[in-house]
Amino acid sequence: MGLFERLMPQDSLARRLVRRLLPAFSILVAIDLLATWFMTGVISPQPWVLRDLFWVMLLTQGLLVVLFVWVLISGIRFELMSINRLADQIRQRSIEDLQPLDLAGLPSEVAPLVLHFNDLLLRLDDSVQAQRRFVGHAAHQLRTPLAGLKLESELMLAQPLSDDIRTRAGRIKSVTDHMIRMGQQLLVLARADHASRPQDSFVRLDLCEWMRQSGAEWLDKAHDQGVELRLAAPDTPVWVDGDPVLLGELLGNLIDNALRYGEGAHVIQLRVIANPPSFSVEDDGVGIQGDDVEHVFEAFYRASDAGPGGSGLGLAIVREIARAHGAWWKVVSRPAFAGTRITLIFPGPWRGACLTRAE
Repeated sequence: MGLFERLMPQDSLARRLVRRLLPAFSILVAIDLLATWFMTGVISPQPWVLRDLFWVMLLTQGLLVVLFVWVLISGIRFELMSINRLADQIRQRSIEDLQPLDLAGLPSEVAPLVLHFNDLLLRLDDSVQAQRRFVGHAAHQLRTPLAGLKLESELMLAQPLSDDIRTRAGRIKSVTDHMIRMGQQLLVLARADHASRPQDSFVRLDLCEWMRQSGAEWLDKAHDQGVELRLAAPDTPVWVDGDPVLLGELLGNLIDNALRYGEGAHVIQLRVIANPPSFSVEDDGVGIQGDDVEHVFEAFYRASDAGPGGSGLGLAIVREIARAHGAWWKVVSRPAFAGTRITLIFPGPWRGACLTRAE
């Protein structure tokens, strides 16, 4: 490798700047030499003319310097555009996107940094995936012993027991039910994870018909708690692409949250809207405190007035399933709304429609 190649490797920022600036610099030098030759060799001016020419040439040299600086700055800015594009690419990425960065068009001085950054992203992605697989496997493996523990507690409660033993057995069954529910929610979280590509199993769904079928499964539980479950939906289909199982978990968590924490609620309203394709779950309960509205979708977050029971995973699962479907979510509570309303807005079918799905 020659000295030039060592100083300015191929695709380096230095070589790009030289290649861009050399033509302009050569033109400036040629103009300067031509003007000097013309003044000294072609014409024989008087002394006062020489003095005037000196000041003119000095002014011209200053203008040439300014022009050269402008060309230099514009060249540097142009060559740094690829780095700015890389910065925009990193800024616009979602938290879940750990794919390697594109090296195309980057100067060779920056490429090693991006390569090491890509290697870090790959190792971080492997670590995150291993953690998620562990959570999913652990939750799955715990189902069998927990189911056995629940069965034993139910068999114990079916026998004649003293009040003290019956109370303790009831507590064991309640805690077991809670752990089984948490394990199911962790499995749903693992399935809704962005990296597991739930979009590959999406099917075309009519939100209206799906809401009628899924909401009907909660009629008995709502009735037992003295809450009326209502549905408002258009007569025409509202089409989206989604996973029916995951969306069923999402709706179930929203209704379950309304039943658990909507203290004083008499009505839970399920509403489907055609434009944009969306649905909401509304209750007329006490609502959510202002400080808690910003945090209710965080995993394991529980409001101070939430009361016993619950794992803090319900709305976190709603958030992850919404993300997997490219949907947006919004929470409105008191005083803006008489209760709590949680709305999910879908981008619509991504096949045959002029819409894009948020990743």
